[in-house]
Amino acid sequence: MRFDLRLIAPQPWKNGAGLTREIAVARNAGTATGFDWRLSVAEVARDAPFSAFPGVDRCIVLLRGAGLRLRGGDGTLDHRLDHPLEPFHFSGEVPLRATLLGGASSDFNVMVRRGAWRAEVTCHHAAAAMPAAAVLMLLACAGEWQIGESPAITLRADQGLLRREPLAPAPPLRIRPTQADAKAVLLAVRLCHDQTP
Repeated sequence: MRFDLRLIAPQPWKNGAGLTREIAVARNAGTATGFDWRLSVAEVARDAPFSAFPGVDRCIVLLRGAGLRLRGGDGTLDHRLDHPLEPFHFSGEVPLRATLLGGASSDFNVMVRRGAWRAEVTCHHAAAAMPAAAVLMLLACAGEWQIGESPAITLRADQGLLRREPLAPAPPLRIRPTQADAKAVLLAVRLCHDQTP
């Protein structure tokens, strides 16, 4: 499935501090959170609390803006999310306060139910082969990217691809920028079933 962030309807936060564009979600009514995994992009317009998600592992990636300072009320977490395209993993149990470091910021978020799923988040600037996964999401952050072969899919900034693999193993998926451009960036997320004992 291809998607364009600009065409996904934004959902305003209840506190009015930002909005979320949900790329995809695997709903599960039998869990406390109501989902197994969720992929989204948030636009934070002002300082705001982040909801706690017990039993969930989270990763956040700054896409645009000066970033955020994330602080837990119990003092266990204090992190400056101010380097674009550097994944930051943390536990969903901790309720956080997000403070803007210099104006509105946009960030990518992935949440997975701990013990059932795990997320691998990487940023790419050059050609690579993406190993198969139960769920694979690719998001072009800058530049133009060719995905796959014969025919290749072209992704431009803010466009992405979501692929769910069948149970049979699939070959790696080739990704490459159309030009040798140091500014080309592709965000990749692999969601795999967690089989850790």
